[in-house]
Amino acid sequence: MNEEDKTSKYSDINVDLRQPYALLATWFGSGLIRKAPGTWGSLAAIPFGIFIYLFFGPIGLVIATFLVSIIGYWSADQFEKETGIHDSKMVVIDEVVGQWIALLPVFYLFGYSVVGILIAFSLFRAFDIIKPWPVSYFDRKVEGAAGVMGDDLVAGLIAALIIIGAYYAAFS
Repeated sequence: MNEEDKTSKYSDINVDLRQPYALLATWFGSGLIRKAPGTWGSLAAIPFGIFIYLFFGPIGLVIATFLVSIIGYWSADQFEKETGIHDSKMVVIDEVVGQWIALLPVFYLFGYSVVGILIAFSLFRAFDIIKPWPVSYFDRKVEGAAGVMGDDLVAGLIAALIIIGAYYAAFS
């Protein structure tokens, strides 16, 4: 089944945002946008990431990323149990975690640079969509909520490492 078939098959799912797992798994409904829900989830993550970093610094964003990873595991697991859909496109809390990981070095090294944020966003989305190894391993081989969260966590790490490497290559 191709991606388009999966999306149309799942578009009839009724999601109750009054349920905490659904509200969080869809990152406050951003995952319910039919076209490119992962991209919308990543975009919705950015203002939260900026706010957390601005008020709580890099350690605050690391802690928030860790906590949202745990909450994401729980909410993705509940979403899967309630809908019967593994790795639903509506679940975007995994994109939030991956996007925050990609943003961390940008905020730390460049501050709130619009260009840096766009680079982090673009790199993360590229790795999440293309799914090179090891992202593809978590996407295809790891089942349940660990697989849902794992591929985006790894995509965020790869994006972050590229940003760090580019910084040190350019400014060393």
